[in-house]
Amino acid sequence: MDPQRRQHLARLRRVRDRIDREYAQPLDVEALARGVHMSAGYLSREFRRAFGESPYSYLMTRRIERAMALLRRGDLGVTDVCFAVGSSSLGTFSTRFTELVGMSPSAYRRQAVSPGAGMSPCVAKQVTRPVRNREARGGESRPA
Repeated sequence: MDPQRRQHLARLRRVRDRIDREYAQPLDVEALARGVHMSAGYLSREFRRAFGESPYSYLMTRRIERAMALLRRGDLGVTDVCFAVGSSSLGTFSTRFTELVGMSPSAYRRQAVSPGAGMSPCVAKQVTRPVRNREARGGESRPA
């Protein structure tokens, strides 16, 4: 791989790492793009090409994964979890959660309290990981 391509991929990984670290903060594609000196449109296209989904979709998936973990604990309500993971709209959060997980956050909370009992957290995370959104499921080709 040529040095320019390697540097380009490193910038995209920095964006992904920032999303992983700061998922609960208010993040938007424009701010992420400014952080790596790219335009928002270019970042979105290249991120999707490299990782199979848009930066926004990746952010929402991280938030839903964290929400699932918080809901499994059972000590927080859905509204508290919504805001804890950085969502500002309960409606958008619930819709996205339902799309990825296949059930509403409240139904997941009721169901998830017992099935993971006795399961190690790392196994529970893998077993309960949400299915990536439709954008990543398609037959999009990824760069070699």
